[in-house]
Amino acid sequence: MLYMDYAATAPMYDEVIGVMTEVMKSHFGNPSSLHKLGLEAEQLVSRSRETIANALCCDPNEIRFTSGGTESNNLAIRGAAYRYRSRGNHLITSSIEHASVYETFRKLEEEGFQVTYLPVDATGQIRLSDLEQALTNETILVSVMHVNNEVGRIQPIEAIGAMLRDRPKTLFHVDAVQAIGKLPVDPKRHGIDLMSFAAHKLRGPKGIGFLYCRRGVELQPLLFGGGQEEGLRSGTENVPAVVGMAKAVRMAVQEQPSFAAHTARLRSRLTEGIRQIPELLLNGSNRPEDTAPHIVHFSFPGMKSEVLVHALEQHGIYVSTRSACSSGAEKPSRVLSAMGADPAVAVSGIRLSYSLQQTEDDADRFCRVLKQLVEELKPAMAGKNERR
Repeated sequence: MLYMDYAATAPMYDEVIGVMTEVMKSHFGNPSSLHKLGLEAEQLVSRSRETIANALCCDPNEIRFTSGGTESNNLAIRGAAYRYRSRGNHLITSSIEHASVYETFRKLEEEGFQVTYLPVDATGQIRLSDLEQALTNETILVSVMHVNNEVGRIQPIEAIGAMLRDRPKTLFHVDAVQAIGKLPVDPKRHGIDLMSFAAHKLRGPKGIGFLYCRRGVELQPLLFGGGQEEGLRSGTENVPAVVGMAKAVRMAVQEQPSFAAHTARLRSRLTEGIRQIPELLLNGSNRPEDTAPHIVHFSFPGMKSEVLVHALEQHGIYVSTRSACSSGAEKPSRVLSAMGADPAVAVSGIRLSYSLQQTEDDADRFCRVLKQLVEELKPAMAGKNERR
């Protein structure tokens, strides 16, 4: 098996599985309980918070545990929009955000907020000039992802943070789900107020994530109840998952330099092989520094992406498209469409994502199988075009 869908989810570190198993066996108390078992669980949660804060160079009190990236994004965006609505009614995001951000802004529009969706260039990057022109005295939140989950394009987070430093009533939120462990992440240095993370993208458990919330920023909670997480996220903490996430964050951040170097070599090998197949088109920027090293995205124009995904699966190779297979309807990628891609390109995208576990031999194997499958699928594509 060759698994190349790490941007969707990653297999857990053995060490994470081990520590979670130990916590589930021996530390099952409720962190809110006053007895010994509860205090032990609470200490594990506190130490996990400190571990994550150390990895991000921030204060432990700025880390809030959630159920994952989607909840973190919703809590940051909706929580800020409603808490600071008295300051203004205008929000800014990009046209290529993850669905948990994009659809949240769509819902806020229905609820009366004004939202500006920044366009992107052909490589998938926003233009700082567009952001500058979009800002008004009513803007209370800007939300731009660090790394696009589909094509891997890196956004100018540091420049955006610098632009917003002189606008104290405008908060800056970043979806960093695809960035942590892959790129250096430092919310304070980059002027970020809110930053979202998910554990399962960096070889931690599913169903757990966290939100960096800068000291002094207040949010309206989404959940109400026992007042956990300083009243921001009520509910009994998932102690094994919190501990497992902290372990994964620490390991992934420590590995980040070697991860970047290794995956950059894989990306070079993969893109070279894809360029040698004339029927395929690489999406995004041609400059390696513009794209996260762990993602390569290409299209096979004229062929639905699901067809190639399943053809590769028959060879034991697992990759991804923008979404799970549907009823066969050809729905172009919102991200590729925003980048100006032709519909035939936008409907045929394939995402490769990989980690330290893959080798250059794996990359070569993938390219050999891909070339073989393209040759096999071309006649079917030509026949389909003739019938049209």
